[in-house]
Amino acid sequence: MSDTVKDGDNVLVRFRGVVKNYTSGDETLHILRGVSFDLRRGETAAITGRSGSGKSTLLNILGGLDRSDSGTVTVADVDLGSLPESALASYRRNQVGFIFQFHYLLKDFTALENIMLPAYIAGMKKKEALDRARTLLQDLDLEERAGHYPSQLSGGERQRVAVARSIVNDPDLVLADEPTGNLDPDNSAAVAELLYGSAQKWGKSLIVVTHDEKVAARAGIRYTLTAGQLSAAPEAL
Repeated sequence: MSDTVKDGDNVLVRFRGVVKNYTSGDETLHILRGVSFDLRRGETAAITGRSGSGKSTLLNILGGLDRSDSGTVTVADVDLGSLPESALASYRRNQVGFIFQFHYLLKDFTALENIMLPAYIAGMKKKEALDRARTLLQDLDLEERAGHYPSQLSGGERQRVAVARSIVNDPDLVLADEPTGNLDPDNSAAVAELLYGSAQKWGKSLIVVTHDEKVAARAGIRYTLTAGQLSAAPEAL
């Protein structure tokens, strides 16, 4: 749907007529069919839809991991389609935080080190990166787990570390792809609370792709992706 807002309304993300197709043999798969939406700074949105509906593709395009075939995607007034790969790498490193269904923590690094690494790699001094990681651990009530390795953490704790890692570089936008998909109901609720609470506390724009209706219900805006078309979720009508 064309759920857009006026240019002066503090918009961070603009999707305009985004199309994405994939070719498989002689078949062309139409994944996104002219998707348009806006997201303001500080807003949270959830996207639901069946498996294969294109939700992850949408996030990958917005995160600079893939490119659209047509249409425009702008974040903070920067057209992602116009950026060379080197600039996209910088965008992914500095302006976007990613959270996936699997935590992807480095097994040989502690919780503290896993959180600080993106900041250190981005050029932050090691002490500053460690200090910021410690602050995030304190904010997320994980300070006592700082020296633990991923294998020593519960599933919920690992995903909470992943949330902290996603915001250590102070990105404008956080993208979460099925962030509670591997968790039991109690841990799922706790991570959802943390995810939305963190976005509000640190003023992040957040887009969550999820099959979990309870996680989706926490978002300020809800969409459903069906047959490559984005529409307001029934609950939001």
